Amino acid sequence: MIEWKNFDTTAAYAKLNGLKDKVVLKEVMAGENGAERVAKYQVPMSNGLTYNFAAKEVDDEVLDALCGLAKEAQLAEKYEALYNGEVVNTGEKRLVLHQLTRGQLGRDVFADGVNKRDFYVGEQKKAADFAERVHNGEITNAAGEKFTTVVQIGIGGSDLGPRAMYIALDNWARKNGCSYMEARFISNVDPDDAASVLNGIDVAHSLFVLVSKSGTTLETLTNESFVKDALKKAGLDPSRHMVAVTSETSPLAASKDYLAAFFMDDYIGGRYSSSSCVGGVVLSLAFGPEVFARFLKGAADEDVLAKNPDPMQNSAMLDALIGVFERNIKDYPVTAVLPYSQALSRFPAHLQQLDMESNGKSVNRFGEPVPYVTGPIIFGEPGTNGQHSFYQLLHQGKTIVPLQFVGFKNSQLHQDVLIQNTTSQQKLGANVAAQIMAFACGKDDENPNKTFAGGRPSSIIIGEELTPESLGALLAHFENKVMFQGFVWNINSFDQEGVQLGKVLAQRVLAHNTDGALKAYSDLLNI
Repeated sequence: MIEWKNFDTTAAYAKLNGLKDKVVLKEVMAGENGAERVAKYQVPMSNGLTYNFAAKEVDDEVLDALCGLAKEAQLAEKYEALYNGEVVNTGEKRLVLHQLTRGQLGRDVFADGVNKRDFYVGEQKKAADFAERVHNGEITNAAGEKFTTVVQIGIGGSDLGPRAMYIALDNWARKNGCSYMEARFISNVDPDDAASVLNGIDVAHSLFVLVSKSGTTLETLTNESFVKDALKKAGLDPSRHMVAVTSETSPLAASKDYLAAFFMDDYIGGRYSSSSCVGGVVLSLAFGPEVFARFLKGAADEDVLAKNPDPMQNSAMLDALIGVFERNIKDYPVTAVLPYSQALSRFPAHLQQLDMESNGKSVNRFGEPVPYVTGPIIFGEPGTNGQHSFYQLLHQGKTIVPLQFVGFKNSQLHQDVLIQNTTSQQKLGANVAAQIMAFACGKDDENPNKTFAGGRPSSIIIGEELTPESLGALLAHFENKVMFQGFVWNINSFDQEGVQLGKVLAQRVLAHNTDGALKAYSDLLNI
């Protein structure tokens, strides 16, 4: 029997509060003790990844209490309920099925009169077949010429995840001979965004993917009109250049304005949709369906590992529990995501939406105010660039910010040069190792300006190389981490009512139905 209860009512909450200051990083990470921790405190993931948490403020006693919390909060059971099709999204009274887009974790799930796994696989096959027909020249522009560029039009989860995944695999695909089309993205309703993309491509050889589950997203439909206008001005028929990713019930579904339509449903939130056709169409067009299938396999592998009820063998669950410890017990309000991989340059932006839109809540699953803080503020940039930007505050500022590093042993392109007896990749890795230790142990100095307090906790996910499989596993790890934290906090991680109010007020402004300060601001902006 699953029980949903607030975090502060658990026995583990009281126990963890008693362990708040037990671990001093400067002491446990120094010398040989530190070396032993690095070897001991790590959990294998799938596809060559490892989650290492040696530089976190935990020890065996804290970990034992966190494992007790996992059991008391029934994290494994709640995950099982989710993937078996129970209504976990209480705010919208919906199933939560993004894991089902990449694999069958439990029993068959039926909704809307169909087997949902069969539905998702069918849509993926439609997208794969369409991409292959584009690549082999069966689907062309009006002049019979191949499309060379694909442009995704979407916003939020219809943009951030697919864009991050495309950038992450672009170099890898070029090296491995599976780069079929260049991808570009239009998201912001700012006309400069669409104009910049359109001015940088050959529209006659471009295919546009409109992504809107509801078919009513204001920014996306505005940008669609912008693109259609550009196509018409170029003497082109927009319907020969556009496809839609939407729901079967949206106004776009049966429109003749598109070459094809690929479907998703209300059981997949935008920020969780990269493994649906929202990511599948653009990634299959860009890299080929086989690469997207490999990405899905990586995510599916990690979803299977997330089923393990033992946090010490479940990286996503353990990462989530340590994050709860830092947010609620240590009272750290911010987490920085720091990938030491240029290919993951937009991954922190995707995780920012994934985490903050999911767990930025102040009421529990029953609509009751929670007396504790929930999701952290997420930000980040790739290293080593960030070291020359905001690391100053992370090292010597008054606010302690937990750090989540991601690093790889090998580069994607395997192109490097020996400079001062080391390669660029070795220098990159050296910086990761140095930062972890500098944050943890700090440095004493007679000059206060050169003193580093240390005690800044971090973890790192290490992989052999960023591939479609390891990228999928990385994505699933963080999706499952966010899910487990939502379970602990007893909140609904799968709705996003916080984004709605601004949309409603914006419509009032556009309809000139305003008064007071809203009208004053509208007037300032010449609306």
